[in-house]
Amino acid sequence: MDKPVSSPRHLLLVDDDPDLLRLLSLRLTANGYRVTAVGSAEAAQAQMAIELPALVISDIRLPDKDGLALFDEIRAQYPALPVILLTAHGTIPDAVDATTRGAFAYLTKPYDAKILLAKIAQALSLTACDEVAGDAAGVGDDAWREELISRSPRMAEVLSEARLVAVSDASILIRGESGTGKELLARAIHRASRRAKAPFIAVNCAAIPEQLLESELFGHVKGAFTGAVEHRKGLFQAANGGTLFLDEIGDMPLPLQVKLLRVLQERTVRQVGANDAVPVDVRILSATHRDLDVAMADGSFREDLYYRLNVVTLVLPVLAERREDIALLANHFLQLIAAKYQKKLNGFAPDALEVLMMASWPGNVRQLYNVVEQVCALSTAPLISAALVQRALRVPALEVLRYADAKQRFERDYLIQLLKLTDGNVTDAARLADRNRTEFYRLLQKNGLDPSVFRGDDEGVAAERQE
Repeated sequence: MDKPVSSPRHLLLVDDDPDLLRLLSLRLTANGYRVTAVGSAEAAQAQMAIELPALVISDIRLPDKDGLALFDEIRAQYPALPVILLTAHGTIPDAVDATTRGAFAYLTKPYDAKILLAKIAQALSLTACDEVAGDAAGVGDDAWREELISRSPRMAEVLSEARLVAVSDASILIRGESGTGKELLARAIHRASRRAKAPFIAVNCAAIPEQLLESELFGHVKGAFTGAVEHRKGLFQAANGGTLFLDEIGDMPLPLQVKLLRVLQERTVRQVGANDAVPVDVRILSATHRDLDVAMADGSFREDLYYRLNVVTLVLPVLAERREDIALLANHFLQLIAAKYQKKLNGFAPDALEVLMMASWPGNVRQLYNVVEQVCALSTAPLISAALVQRALRVPALEVLRYADAKQRFERDYLIQLLKLTDGNVTDAARLADRNRTEFYRLLQKNGLDPSVFRGDDEGVAAERQE
């Protein structure tokens, strides 16, 4: 069965049946989770005020408050916190209704332990609880990077480096594909710097025609050219004391590169048509999706300017390299866009999150935002469906896996069928697979499978009951 491989995740169990709480606590603890068990909704709320869990498992029938009321309060206060409901057959309609309002799943009593463990693993892999827990704990020193929603190790490294260099005045070159959030990182660096209270001004060097870009950056005096009917300060002067972000610097024309280099060397700006230069105090952050090493080699980017801009380099990963952030970002965007459209949207269905997680995302975070905006606009139900996400991604409804993923899924399903066929007897299963026991055990371990759960006598449960 699937087990956590990182530090133990904290689960909160809510049920007024002490025997069920004890048995479920034992089973989940044995599977590597840290468990807190309480017998009422009031106790659950008190516990969440002390420490927010990664996931809540709650019975629908509780003595002091209906479990659905507890669920509604959790959704209102912690919208990304997943909740799995346990229900008797008589309350199945209530549980179904709760899933349409955003509950991750519901299981009927007596529950199947393997299914419960699978649902827990799925919820923890697809939801954004780490970020929720951090926010609930009152972590306020991350306000500088509030627009950069992430819990991935790759992004953590980038943000750690950004925070270190933000306090200096060093020029920073941010590299990354289109849509990875280069301007958001530049803004975050500005907020973490000593210049935070001064202006932050961004300009896209590829979006402005060459003949206008010089005037835009450096300003002009009246009569400098046709149409210059008044004096105008450029963006360098407007950003004085603060930060100027030059986006897509790799697309800047060579003549302007020469003038930009002079500004950086002399710390002065001469307006178009002016005789005198004026001093400026501006920190330069720049970004590009181009390979500037190639651009220098082919002569389209000046080497001396490159070294002026590239005192420190930060490289943003593509979204496909930080998949643990996809559900986190999708839920964050959903809340923002639902408020924009004034629609009551509770979240993504589990299979919809799976579709998001499996997508290739060539357009990175910008593409993810656009997909979420489209499904928000088109959704007629409070829970976003997989079909709607597939439509927005323009992918076929039929699931198409990468070869490596398909091979891994086949191997795991094959091993499960063997264990079911042999009632968890590893010797018999290995013989049917024409593999020795040692190699077969390695395959089971690789796929997170425990043969004891396939035995008819369920020895693990029996051992728990004897304690």
